[in-house]
Amino acid sequence: MATPLFPDFHVIIVPGLHDSSPAHWQSRWHRRHPEFSRLRQDDWEHPALPAWAARLDQLRASDPRPALLVAHSFGCLTAVHSIARDGRKLAGALLVAPADPDKFGVAALLPALPLACPSILVASANDPWMRAEHAAAWAGRWDSELVEAGRVGHINADSGLGAWPAGTTLLHRLADRAHNGVLAVPA
Repeated sequence: MATPLFPDFHVIIVPGLHDSSPAHWQSRWHRRHPEFSRLRQDDWEHPALPAWAARLDQLRASDPRPALLVAHSFGCLTAVHSIARDGRKLAGALLVAPADPDKFGVAALLPALPLACPSILVASANDPWMRAEHAAAWAGRWDSELVEAGRVGHINADSGLGAWPAGTTLLHRLADRAHNGVLAVPA
């Protein structure tokens, strides 16, 4: 068996609406790193933020290691809601192409203050699910490092990014921050 990529962390892939297709970078990462956990939902077609976050809370609690969340689209909102509910045992959150909370009527359920862990929010200039200026505003509220990915749509399989090596680099950056003492500790 191959050596796990991040043995000190519980890496959790948090897909968004409709789950991530086999060609999506999240699915490619999961195939390459089967030691990563992948969040499963009962109903991928009808996102319910509190229920989806509760499922993530359960998965986070299933492993004693700090969680390193890899979220996409509505999965970003799920991750942020979970972090706001319980900021313990977190290494970091990679928030890629978040869906606009206003489109789903869940903005009031999300924190408007810094997250309890290091985070990187990756935004696209032409993402149909969140305008770039809204992504920048949410990154500011959450004290997330904002990475502007250019004009790559929703940063999904349709974007033609393949396994998205630039995303892997960002995940390594978060892991390095956690290893250097930026881990969220119990309150």
